[in-house]
Amino acid sequence: MHEDTSIQIRPLEPQDYECWCQLYAAYAAFYGVTQTQAMRDQVWQWIQQSPPVISALVAVSANNHLLGFLHYRLFVRPLAAALGAYVDDVFVLPEARGQGVAQQLIATVAQIGQENHWTVIRWMTAKDNLPARACYDKVAEHTHWQTYEIKLPKTR
Repeated sequence: MHEDTSIQIRPLEPQDYECWCQLYAAYAAFYGVTQTQAMRDQVWQWIQQSPPVISALVAVSANNHLLGFLHYRLFVRPLAAALGAYVDDVFVLPEARGQGVAQQLIATVAQIGQENHWTVIRWMTAKDNLPARACYDKVAEHTHWQTYEIKLPKTR
């Protein structure tokens, strides 16, 4: 793996909408999640509103193509009396993998966290997503915490 220094990491911008939609649809397809345009538009709205519900970074190539994205949101850590960030989504186009793009996205959110005095950044990935896990093992600690969830019925 080599890190491509011509890749820029920046916040998602309004003009990125179409390319972001394509990337997000590819991300959903990777995980086998059925996703509609209305669902993508809801996430876009959360990113664009002020203050944002969720924030987004994108990796941009030298020729201005979006190569990947990272979505993150703040959370409070009551026991630590501190703030942290949770990374919900990380995706890099298959043809851009192995170039350090995901690591650059993660390093950028970590820098934002340091600047804002967060005390932790957390995320999870599928147990069988071995390429992502190999990447994440290089930049973060695999914790002993287990994830639980309660699925609630849709109310709309």
